[in-house]
Amino acid sequence: MDNKDECCSTHLIDGDGMFNVAGVENFMKEVKLAECGLSYAVVSIMGPQSSGKSTLLNHLFHTNFREMDAYKGRSQTTKGIWMARCAGIEPCTLVMDLEGTDGRERGEDDTAFEKQSALFALAVSDIVLINMWCHDIGREQAANKPLLKTVFQVMMRLFSPRKTTLMFVIRDKTRTPLENLEPVLREDIQKIWDSVPKPQAHKDTPLSEFFNVEVVALSSFEEKEEQFKEQVASLRQRFFHSIAPGGLAGDRRAVVPASGFSFSSQQIWKVIKENKDLDLPAHKVMVATVRCEEIANEKYVSFTENEEWSQLEEAVNSHSVRGFGRKVSSILDACLSEYDVEATYFDEGVRSSKRKHLEEKLLQLVQPAYQTMLGHIRSDAFERFKEAFEKALKGGKGFALAACECAESFMSRFDEECTDAIIDQAKWDSSRVKDKLRRDVDAHIAEVRSAKLTEATTLYETKLNEALAGPVEALLDGAGDDTWPAIRKLLQRETDTAVSGFAAALSGFEMDEESRDNMVSRLKDYARGVVEAKAKEEAGRVLSRMKDRFSTLFSHDQDSMPRIWTGKEDIRAITKTARSASLKLLSVMAAVRLEDEGDSIDKILIVALVDGKSGASSKSITSVDPLASSTWDEVPPSKTLITPVQCKSLWRQFKTETEYEASKRNNNWLPPPWAIVAMVVLGFNEFMTLLRNPLYLGFIFVAYLLFKALWVQMDISGEFRNGVLPGLLSLSTKFLPTVMNLLKRLAEEGQGMANGQPQGNPALSSKSFRGSTNDHGDVSTSGTSEVTSENGTEYSSSSVHDKA
Repeated sequence: MDNKDECCSTHLIDGDGMFNVAGVENFMKEVKLAECGLSYAVVSIMGPQSSGKSTLLNHLFHTNFREMDAYKGRSQTTKGIWMARCAGIEPCTLVMDLEGTDGRERGEDDTAFEKQSALFALAVSDIVLINMWCHDIGREQAANKPLLKTVFQVMMRLFSPRKTTLMFVIRDKTRTPLENLEPVLREDIQKIWDSVPKPQAHKDTPLSEFFNVEVVALSSFEEKEEQFKEQVASLRQRFFHSIAPGGLAGDRRAVVPASGFSFSSQQIWKVIKENKDLDLPAHKVMVATVRCEEIANEKYVSFTENEEWSQLEEAVNSHSVRGFGRKVSSILDACLSEYDVEATYFDEGVRSSKRKHLEEKLLQLVQPAYQTMLGHIRSDAFERFKEAFEKALKGGKGFALAACECAESFMSRFDEECTDAIIDQAKWDSSRVKDKLRRDVDAHIAEVRSAKLTEATTLYETKLNEALAGPVEALLDGAGDDTWPAIRKLLQRETDTAVSGFAAALSGFEMDEESRDNMVSRLKDYARGVVEAKAKEEAGRVLSRMKDRFSTLFSHDQDSMPRIWTGKEDIRAITKTARSASLKLLSVMAAVRLEDEGDSIDKILIVALVDGKSGASSKSITSVDPLASSTWDEVPPSKTLITPVQCKSLWRQFKTETEYEASKRNNNWLPPPWAIVAMVVLGFNEFMTLLRNPLYLGFIFVAYLLFKALWVQMDISGEFRNGVLPGLLSLSTKFLPTVMNLLKRLAEEGQGMANGQPQGNPALSSKSFRGSTNDHGDVSTSGTSEVTSENGTEYSSSSVHDKA
């Protein structure tokens, strides 16, 4: 590329028809053509070889095209097509110097490049200068006729061509006035146009539809140089503002924006080289499509590399960014504005389509960050809502009021923050994220509500359990006629207290009446359940309770003092009273009586278990046992704790296990008289044997003492108080240790006597025999144990030991 002042030039197409892509790109950068938009014009010149085309251009546009050296002879100077920027003309004007026609270097038959370059000039240029000799005007065999035929023929290959200005420059003008030359020239041009074959669509189309014809004349450069320069300078003025309305340039409809000139020229030349008809409107759209696509891609890459966007994208991945929507909108707007500036002169439909596509790609790139931002807004709003909600509840505000106020407040804040995140270019809807936030808030409220209701329910259930379980157990333990009325009164009082507090706690939840009544009802049912569960629990150990009550009443007087047995007590009456109290306990435990409804369980048990036994002999054999049933009359099965059959079985077991203690206190240890007589008669021989052998008597006496010592040590009578089987099991575990203890003490006494100590054993006699714990947890008497013999005489353990 050559440089001369403001002029720049490049070889656009070489003599072999190769398009210089790199040269044109450099040329455009050098002259900053892309900044011109549509404010540029293209001028080309055609003419016979060595007709002074380059000389004219250099003087007319101040270019630096190579000129022919007249002293070296006439030969081809310009090969292919050269292009340069005109110096000092506004707007930016490009001029193309075409290779001359009718040159001997290409020969007579090689007219392909001539036609191709002519078609290229007509497709690209706004103004086409046709350089011709003055003496050729009016001549049949003029040198410019083949050139004009070529121009008009290739014009037919342009589909819907734009109107081009043809400026005929008459060189070496003679004295004939231009007014006389121009009509002849126009007549010649019309004849040539008429003779050119045309397609059917343009068969009758006049020349003026395709061309604006201008005619100028210049003096000879060699003979009248100064006059030539003056005329050229005058002509130069016509090229200023050539694209303005009424200017020299013709139709501008198919003009390609300056930034697409290189690509457009390249594609036009490619189509021409392939010998195809050139559809200029379609070509314009194609150039706009390619160029706008390139611009859009450049802007997309520019956006992705934008430092502000990169920082914003990185920040939003970790936390919420204030002013996100405004910042992103600003970056997008700048990017799209740059596209609009560079693509403004291209086809509007293509430009708008590519802009829309670019905007969609950019929004697609931005959308993940936007969704992440909405996610941050939602999660932040939700966390703040939970904190505010919890704080409001701790502050004593009602649940429903706190939930409503906090939810509405933070949903409004969410809307505000979403508005701040809105991207102006997008029409995205944040309703789905808002709906998710609403669902999260509602779920959290429901979760907290459930937890608070459960907490309140548990609190009052615990209070009821504490208020009812212990008192009910105590009332059932002292079972009597007023036990269940007292339990009902206790239940009513504690239930009313709990329900009052529970209802007050529920008032803050603003529950519907039905739900509130259901919860209160469940609390009441729970209170009843506590009583019923405790009653079932006590009923499960009724036998133990009955035996405890029997033992208490049997061994204590009316003043609850330990009974002193003198042998004169009415054991039968005491036993009957104790059993009646135990039977009362059984009747109270037999059913749950939380409703004030009478029943006959007590009477049935008395008749069947007490009165029925005494009068059994007088009753008919066919009488029905009232306890031979699994249900009580007037008592539903759900309220039954102990069935009639179970009561009968329990009473039988109770009597068996308490019979021993009653019989023991009844001093009925001696066998019947007939048994004593039988023993004397049948044991006479054995008795006489003992009398004849006193050693046997001593052995028996020692055995008796040992047995008595074991009796006292093991508290056999106390062990059998709780029943035969428990007594046997307890004695089996205590027998061997007790025997070993006795033998050890006897051995110690014997050793003491051998050492000269007195016979008495104060240590042993002063020590008390410790009782063991029975199966029911009762500990036998500690201290000096007393044993009552068959005739009622009491012995201390020390006296037994002395006897031993």
